[in-house]
Amino acid sequence: MSAPTYPWGPTSLKRFLGQLLLQKVKYDLYVGTEAVEMTEKTENLIIIGGGPAGYTAALYASRANLDPLVIEGFQWGGQLQNTTDVENYPGYPEGIMGPEMMNEFRAQAERFGTRFVTDDASRVELSDGGLQRVFLGDEEHVAKTVILAMGAEPRRLGIPGELELGGRGVSTCGVCDGAFFKGQEVLVVGGGDSAMEDAMFIAKYASKLTIVHRRDEFRASKIMLERAQATENIEFKTPYVPEEFIAGEDGKLRAVRLRHADSGATEEMEVGGAFVAIGHIPRSELVAEQVEVDANGYVITEGGSTRTNLAGVFAIGDLVDHTYRQAVTAAGTGCMGALDAEWYLRDTPPSPEAHWYGKAGAAEAGGVAEVAEATASS
Repeated sequence: MSAPTYPWGPTSLKRFLGQLLLQKVKYDLYVGTEAVEMTEKTENLIIIGGGPAGYTAALYASRANLDPLVIEGFQWGGQLQNTTDVENYPGYPEGIMGPEMMNEFRAQAERFGTRFVTDDASRVELSDGGLQRVFLGDEEHVAKTVILAMGAEPRRLGIPGELELGGRGVSTCGVCDGAFFKGQEVLVVGGGDSAMEDAMFIAKYASKLTIVHRRDEFRASKIMLERAQATENIEFKTPYVPEEFIAGEDGKLRAVRLRHADSGATEEMEVGGAFVAIGHIPRSELVAEQVEVDANGYVITEGGSTRTNLAGVFAIGDLVDHTYRQAVTAAGTGCMGALDAEWYLRDTPPSPEAHWYGKAGAAEAGGVAEVAEATASS
């Protein structure tokens, strides 16, 4: 029997085998690096946070058919979950309870297809224009865009009765709750501009307002301090430190126990309401080393937008707002964030490399090019 013959010589056979090797490398790269991502789904948009800003962003994004995924956290609803009556949000002429309001926000977003994960994001891997990765423990979610909506939380005194009497005489928002104390004696704790602003607003309703501060000097700007001092029904009590919020028989705030910062002497001041105005803490710890933040930890966005310094990453709500901090302003930035994300997805389609390999696989993709070049030159 004669030996079989082939229609190619040694050079052609080498080229043919090289092409087979190239196809295998491509397949191995795809399976080894991004097959899981393509199988499980690359989201258009992930929203991290479940307060007024996050839920409004979800509503707008879902109505735009972006099919958003909201990582809302275990304590979803933001600060409004700890608020009783909300009377200054448009559309609720009779007022509404904070938790009920957040349930309605959530339900409206869900109606249009928003999906929710009631868990806290444990870490993120953000990129500048590439794929964004959000982790819940070992569970990974990948998206083309991310909206950061983790909010902020008020600084606390950490004294007995502060949390227990929240919504029953103790508050952290003068603009939100000041009107509930019409004709009552009220105390404001703090020495900065936030305390002065809250005090001047609440003083419109209170019969008497006392600003308590731990030092004789104030951190507030000169103009804000002078305005507070010029308000007829505002008094100052320094240097005193609140030690306890005391409940009355009806379960509401009755008095505040104060300690003189120098002598240590204590006294009780009977008040109908107490406002803690010592600042807020933005919940940016998840992303502070990846996106640009200011000295106080607030995420920085481009003027007039929700864009951060990373393409495809947006920030909204109290995470960026250290001025207004209202539910209605947070919701407004939620709308902005969803529109910014929608426009980004429309105008900046992902590159083929980002689509198939992701950021990590791009370097390996270079290996494919080298194999192809070597094969073609053979």
